[in-house]
Amino acid sequence: SFGRGNLEFLQPKNRKILAFLRCYQDEVILVVANLSHAAQQTQLDLAQFKGRVPVELLGRAEFAPISDGQYYFTLGPYAFYWFSLESEGAEPLRFRPLPTEAVKALPILAETDEELFEKENRFILEAVLLDYIRDRRWFRGKARDAWASQVLDIIPVCSADVAANLVMIEVEYAEGDPETYVLPLDIAPTEQANEIITEYPYAGIARLKPEKKDGDSGSLLYDALVNKSFCKFLVEVIGRKRQFKGKAGEVLASRTKVFRAARGPVELPLEPIPVKAEQTNTSVVYGNRLILKLFRRLEEGINPELEIGRFLTEKTDFSYVPHVAGALEYHRRKGKMTTLATLQCFVPNEGDAWQYTLDFLNRNFKHVLAHPTVQAPPMPQEHLLSLPQEPPPLAQETIGPYLVSARLLGERTAELHMALASAPDDPEFAPEPFSLIYQNSLYHAMRSFTTQMLQLLRERLKEIPNGLKENAQQVLDSEKSIIDRFQLIRNRKISAARIRCHGDYHLGQVLYTGKDFVVIDFEGEPARSLSERRIKRSPLRDVAGMIRSFQYAAHSALLHQTSLGLKSEDISALQDWTQFWCVWVSSCFLTSYLNSVDQAQLLPDDQEQRRILLDAYLLEKAVYEIGYELNNRPDWLQVPLHGILQMIETGE
Repeated sequence: SFGRGNLEFLQPKNRKILAFLRCYQDEVILVVANLSHAAQQTQLDLAQFKGRVPVELLGRAEFAPISDGQYYFTLGPYAFYWFSLESEGAEPLRFRPLPTEAVKALPILAETDEELFEKENRFILEAVLLDYIRDRRWFRGKARDAWASQVLDIIPVCSADVAANLVMIEVEYAEGDPETYVLPLDIAPTEQANEIITEYPYAGIARLKPEKKDGDSGSLLYDALVNKSFCKFLVEVIGRKRQFKGKAGEVLASRTKVFRAARGPVELPLEPIPVKAEQTNTSVVYGNRLILKLFRRLEEGINPELEIGRFLTEKTDFSYVPHVAGALEYHRRKGKMTTLATLQCFVPNEGDAWQYTLDFLNRNFKHVLAHPTVQAPPMPQEHLLSLPQEPPPLAQETIGPYLVSARLLGERTAELHMALASAPDDPEFAPEPFSLIYQNSLYHAMRSFTTQMLQLLRERLKEIPNGLKENAQQVLDSEKSIIDRFQLIRNRKISAARIRCHGDYHLGQVLYTGKDFVVIDFEGEPARSLSERRIKRSPLRDVAGMIRSFQYAAHSALLHQTSLGLKSEDISALQDWTQFWCVWVSSCFLTSYLNSVDQAQLLPDDQEQRRILLDAYLLEKAVYEIGYELNNRPDWLQVPLHGILQMIETGE
């Protein structure tokens, strides 16, 4: 399993011990095994690795550094050690950082094109792919210690013009469950390699040893999703419902009723444009007709993006989503179907609602500051559900156009939820009532999650910016008040429905077409498991997500204004106007949503029960944001902290 090439057998002093090295770039693997039924001692000559630290790969235990030529081992009967010889202070099993300036800077493999995917060379492929995916935006395990990988399956996807392979690779971590990723791989000849790396520097994985010595830099192993011929072929595969078999499973292509219309005439060429910006998934746009999304991290079961998208496409008339034209799925023998990719209709747009909102806020702030007498607006203290349906004249004058947009977004959100609840005979989408058992489970889940996140905040309190420590401590002191809010969920029976929801609903998940809004990305929160993302929940959870997104947009716009070097009194005035904007935009969105969804019997008729649920989901979302900001953007921690304190004080 260690492949061919630079494999070196060592000569231990004890002949009952077997030892060998496998070297690749900066990575050195050492295996030492006792072949007898009694404990054995031996020493190895490791002078060439002086200063390196043997790290045992199964338990990640570090042994003493190699200080001189001889290194001693004691092994029990039939025991073995599997080490990575690492530089002191280096990340485990990491090669040199991947330069992107030229093909020649990539790792060089001794294998030829034909040998690379052979079984005896899997070790080489696994090592180079693990190194490659660690630096990708879509790799979810960056915060974990990824120490090994295993190729689970290789599926050839071939035609007259394409000879690519879909590789399923499992990444092992020092702690926690492994993760599976998919990489479409292709090999480009020397004359094409430089062109690929120049246009798509992140796509290069490794060079294969050149056959000639006349300056030939060798062929290139790269991510095939930047190969336009391969991308075109994927659309053909979906249109023809092709199948491709590997050793452990097969890839199945499917299409929906809208495929032919979305694809257009066959004679019309679809020029694929791989999206260069690295995201949590990888997308390819085909003109203004189709968009393919490849899910890099795989989990057994149908992805909500495909499941919900196909349901809305084929079983409802809700048109404010990109319709699903087809999909690629992987069926492993004795396993469930796994979603690899979706093919959707492309929606012409002017960007997402997040950018649309920021643009409006920046114009709004300029208008406020240009007023000769900037005064703090009157701030309502009532709960969002208790505010009047019509905003006051001041809000209509200063926010006017965006209030119309907020109402429209509330209406589209309600229509989405009603469409998702429109199939009572489909067990995956049929609405289900709240029960006391579910309410109790929901309470315990929220309480447990909150305790976990606040403990993280408590542990990081000394590390967060000084200006936020006071608010952070206030939130920690309010833990009982937060839990008490959750407690209200299980005090009495709630008459409401649970349905399939968006799951990760915010302004970035909505496209603005210039006249309307289109909802995208039904994948759910990537950090949650697939089964958790498919759970039916109250639609108010999506509503709470959008309200929190308004808060984030306002904060982002305020940060931009602060960076312009405004006077402190102007910044103070804008903070008041920002809060004023958030309150009335959220109110208009919520009012429009409730008025539109009112007859669907998805929410409690009782206003107090609505308030209990909305408050709980708003608090849960803000608590989630604490964990996210602590791990990613500590300077933004003030958004969830301020939101929680405001909800505790005012009931919002």
